Amino acid sequence: MRLTVRPAASLYPAVAAGGFRRFATYGTATAAGVFTNTVFGFIVAYTYIALWAERPDLGGYDQAEALTFVWVSQSLLAAGALIGGGFQEEVQERIRTGDIAVDLYRPADLQMWWLAADLGRAAFQLLGRGVVPLAVGALAFRLALPGDPLRWLLFVVSVLLALVVSFALRYLLGLAAFWLLDGQGVNLMATVVCIFFSGMVLPLSVFPGGFGELVRALPWAAMLQVPLDVLLGKHSGAGSAAGALGFQLGWAVVLLGAGRLVQSVATRKVVVQGG
Repeated sequence: MRLTVRPAASLYPAVAAGGFRRFATYGTATAAGVFTNTVFGFIVAYTYIALWAERPDLGGYDQAEALTFVWVSQSLLAAGALIGGGFQEEVQERIRTGDIAVDLYRPADLQMWWLAADLGRAAFQLLGRGVVPLAVGALAFRLALPGDPLRWLLFVVSVLLALVVSFALRYLLGLAAFWLLDGQGVNLMATVVCIFFSGMVLPLSVFPGGFGELVRALPWAAMLQVPLDVLLGKHSGAGSAAGALGFQLGWAVVLLGAGRLVQSVATRKVVVQGG
């Protein structure tokens, strides 16, 4: 039998398509996720209504913009794996069992393989778990969704960059299993940090002074806060929009580079932990 190796140009799109199909098979889990995101959307929305009733211009958003922040955030949570889950747990398990050795022998780059698979997963989650909660929110509340096609295009680009930043951070978590016996602790810590510093609890523009500047400069801001601000027109000028996307791109390059460096160090001396 002759083994045919796909060229990279077709390999990674095929891996991404496989990631999409894999998660499309979990219909019950997807329905449960849609229900959860919708319910939490209502809980957070009414909390924001009460908060913005006291502070009508909190963080530079009016109430409609704040509610848009809530519902678009809910549509992005699963795609960005912002509250846990994702491929990093599978990578950690494969390192623990020694199956990572099989991955390293594939005629494909390990980081690119997982990036393609994760983007395929994210694409399904955007469609499967993102559309319905946002539609429900738009029907139940007055949202500040833009009518400008260019702003939607910038938002799509920003979301793509956000997904790459999210992947890059989680890839580093996955590789941490080369040195840690159990990745659950670091995964839990990473989830807590992401919930707070991404803008999931409150928009990061709410935080004042030097602390606010710090959290808005961290990579987690690129995962949720920046895409939402792009959609809401907080980066409406060409220079401002380019700066926002450049911020995301910069963190994506830095974190992907860090992941490649850590991967190189880890695979020079692979220690199999129980496999």
